[in-house]
Amino acid sequence: MSRFDLPFLRFLGTLPLPTVAATMLVSAALIAAPMAEAASQSSKSAKKTEKVVKVQKSSAKSSKSSTKSAKATSSSKRSTVAKTGSRKVIVSKNGKRKVILVQRQAAPVRAAFTPPPSRPSLGEALGLRDTDDALSLRSSVALVMDQNSNEVLFQKNAAAVLPIASITKLMTALVVMDARLPMDEVLTITEEDRDTEKHSSSRLRFGTQLTRQELLLLALMSSENRAASALGRHYPGGLPAFVQAMNRKARELGMNDSHFVDSSGLSSSNVSSALDLARLVKAAYRNPTIRAFSTQTEHEVNVLGRTQHYVSTNRLVRGGNWDIGLQKTGFISEAGRCLVMQARVGGRDVVMVFLDSSGNLTRFADANRVRDWLEHSPPSAPNRFPSTPNLTQGPANSPHYVLTSQQARGI
Repeated sequence: MSRFDLPFLRFLGTLPLPTVAATMLVSAALIAAPMAEAASQSSKSAKKTEKVVKVQKSSAKSSKSSTKSAKATSSSKRSTVAKTGSRKVIVSKNGKRKVILVQRQAAPVRAAFTPPPSRPSLGEALGLRDTDDALSLRSSVALVMDQNSNEVLFQKNAAAVLPIASITKLMTALVVMDARLPMDEVLTITEEDRDTEKHSSSRLRFGTQLTRQELLLLALMSSENRAASALGRHYPGGLPAFVQAMNRKARELGMNDSHFVDSSGLSSSNVSSALDLARLVKAAYRNPTIRAFSTQTEHEVNVLGRTQHYVSTNRLVRGGNWDIGLQKTGFISEAGRCLVMQARVGGRDVVMVFLDSSGNLTRFADANRVRDWLEHSPPSAPNRFPSTPNLTQGPANSPHYVLTSQQARGI
């Protein structure tokens, strides 16, 4: 039997010829369809591959072109740098790097510092700095008085009651001296002397031991806050008794518009007026120790084995061209820059009070302006200092007078 003599062929032989032809055509179609689809997919894949190759070639050409352009630009920049004598500087800003050209001979660039805005003082908030005066002073409050005759030579908002900052230390000194405590007693600076009001720093570290005399000197000459705090704490009865003594002394001196809450002046609740402070200066001037300590220019003390050098906070004392018998400076933001002095000007002793000055040096400039005026102005008619401390030589019903009086009494 032939190898092709299969049952299937014998079966086909029994079928009619048209049926066999149709069957063969269907089978051929079924076999050709997958082959055509595969060929189509193969053609599409070839076209995609061709496109990818073209894109890669185009990208390569673009990359080469960019490289050439970058090289040309770099060469141009180097040429520019060489011609202009500049140098490249890489600046980093917000995590981004940037190349800039800087002239080799250019002056260094300095950024201008803008200090943050500060809180206005009470005098500024009340509008006292808008008050005009004949001497164009920068202090909101001023008083100049003949020490011996009580003649008021100049005044500006003299009855205004404002915070006085470290001018408070003059009253601290008076109370310490009135107590007649031993000046050679050694006192210790402790955590209780930390400034919890303004959080200011101090060179007197905790554990420092100094005599009462040295602490009083530093409080008056350099306005050392921890020294003033320690003086109050070591008063019989502690700081509360010391503050009571301060207010009692104020009443004795006729300072009825004054009030004290601490020995250093860091609290804005330590308030007074220029009229009251003139009385305080005259009383403190009568004590030779306070006079000497407040006008000493410099001093050295031993702080925990190290020598600390202190100087006066008053540049007029350090300058040496004034005849100053007593002085005290002060500053907190609520009070502005303050200064009180006793000095000899134009052949007579005068008391000067400047409160709420608007700049670091303006209170001293105001004092110089007053001295120049006193030395070159003709004698004026007597203008006596009022015997009643709550009165002023100016109009008592002025808006500033009412505002500051109400503020002092908590109205």
